[in-house]
Amino acid sequence: MSSVFLQPKVSSGTRLAGLGSSYHSAQKNALSGKFKIQPPSARLRVYCMKTWSPINNKKFETLSYVPPLSEESIAKELDYILSKGWVPCLEFDEVGAVHRTNSRIPGYYDGRYWTLWKLPMFGCTDSAQVLREMEECKNTYPNAYIRLISFDSNRQCQCMSFVIQKPSQVAN
Repeated sequence: MSSVFLQPKVSSGTRLAGLGSSYHSAQKNALSGKFKIQPPSARLRVYCMKTWSPINNKKFETLSYVPPLSEESIAKELDYILSKGWVPCLEFDEVGAVHRTNSRIPGYYDGRYWTLWKLPMFGCTDSAQVLREMEECKNTYPNAYIRLISFDSNRQCQCMSFVIQKPSQVAN
């Protein structure tokens, strides 16, 4: 299916000021009876896009759309985190998603955070230390979502976060 846009017919004596040569060449084609056929827009190619299935396929933060990371890949990410001076930290959650529960207390804090695994690893300089903690967390909570997050103490914000274990990965 293609869309055809026809250029308007303009009399030979008409000259519009301020219009570029592309308009004048289109005007010339219109006068000669030729029509400029425009290519189909991107909207017509939308059907080619892949559809994401939300059933048992939760997506999280960074790296969520790539295959599960290997130990080596996680170690490289940890090396990057530590090279930036960020503080690594592990969190886990059985559900793995923010949930909403009605509450009458002011502030509304439920369901926003995952449970912290021990304390953040302040002063950590070796990715092997974090990998050991990660394995201990996996062994303690085999059916939980586990994610690695990093904080920048200078900017006082979370800089990176990615899931390192999903319950569906444990069965494999």
